[in-house]
Amino acid sequence: MTGTVTVAEGGVAARPRPVPFSEFILKVHSRCNLACDYCYMYELADRSALSDPMLMAPAIFDHACQRIREHVRAHDQTDVRIVLHGGEPLLVGAPNLARMADRLREAVAPSQAQVSVQTNGTLLTPRALSLLADARVRVGVSLDGDRTSNDRHRRYASGRSSYDEVDRALRLLAERPDSYAGVLCVVDLAADPRETYETLVSYRPPMVDFLLPHANWEAPPPRRGDGPSPYGTWLAAAFDAWYDTSPRLTRVRLFEELINLLFGGRSRTESLGLSPVAAVVINTDGAYEQVDTLRSTYPGAVGTDLTVFTDSLDDVLRHPAVIARQVGVEALAASCRACPVHRVCGAGNYPHRYREGSFTNPSVYCPDLLLLIAHVQRRLRADLAAMPRERS
Repeated sequence: MTGTVTVAEGGVAARPRPVPFSEFILKVHSRCNLACDYCYMYELADRSALSDPMLMAPAIFDHACQRIREHVRAHDQTDVRIVLHGGEPLLVGAPNLARMADRLREAVAPSQAQVSVQTNGTLLTPRALSLLADARVRVGVSLDGDRTSNDRHRRYASGRSSYDEVDRALRLLAERPDSYAGVLCVVDLAADPRETYETLVSYRPPMVDFLLPHANWEAPPPRRGDGPSPYGTWLAAAFDAWYDTSPRLTRVRLFEELINLLFGGRSRTESLGLSPVAAVVINTDGAYEQVDTLRSTYPGAVGTDLTVFTDSLDDVLRHPAVIARQVGVEALAASCRACPVHRVCGAGNYPHRYREGSFTNPSVYCPDLLLLIAHVQRRLRADLAAMPRERS
């Protein structure tokens, strides 16, 4: 399902019907071997992950499998996505990750589970990749561009570069396309957008996703004095680098999503549009959590006080904070509802709206999103206007 459904019962006013979770993020290891300075798990507002159990214990994993199976069957879901996450999930070891993937597939059968691992890439050896490939686990890697760009933020605690190990991992994945999920890249204003895009594409990923640094009204993003919308300007240049390439060498999730929404489609990501959140996190201690990027806002923002031992995933759907993420346009600030592109923007990523005590605000990146949307819209209109002449 991709939208909130309302139902009326016996003359009672229509009420939202929860959208079942279709993406399950399991925190299998709560530590990391890198010390990225923008990390929402360890460096921003909520650093409680540092005191969480290091590993997801077998009993917790078994309960998680049971809860996911219950949810999938209760809602007749034919396919779901499961992400083995961290911290750095490969600290668990590739053999254990492969066994977890097999167990999760058994749990949801006959429904299909697309299982992936999101890793920093430093521990992805040929042997580890072979084990994950055999278990049909797709691998996503984080890289912020070339060596200089990546090492600006993504280093070991000692300060040592992580680039060579990540470069090796991506070259391995380029030779195993069936196991290659894609590359995540955090936007850095100090990096050239076109060069960053070209660096990422050189690794032949099936998909690239550009992410805005996690920031909010209480902790604004660095702007470098580059005008009112430097992130929008950066992304617009990256869009042109992608859009003007023929044939296109990879998909770019952010840009494809913008085009989809501008043509009236429904959003398939929580960072744009109005589709309700359909992802849930299960922490190493068995606690259900909201999307983990909320750790960038304030301590405790991800908490639900529910666990796999005592509560079902339907109980999580009834949590007030989850309900608030599923009501669509009603959750937006009045200024956002009045904006002509609010169905495309959706007020941006939920954590980026935070101002003390409230998420009912525009995104801290509002000017950037407006610039990017207008730029993409202009490019599409120009191409559509030119189509009859090209055909003739």
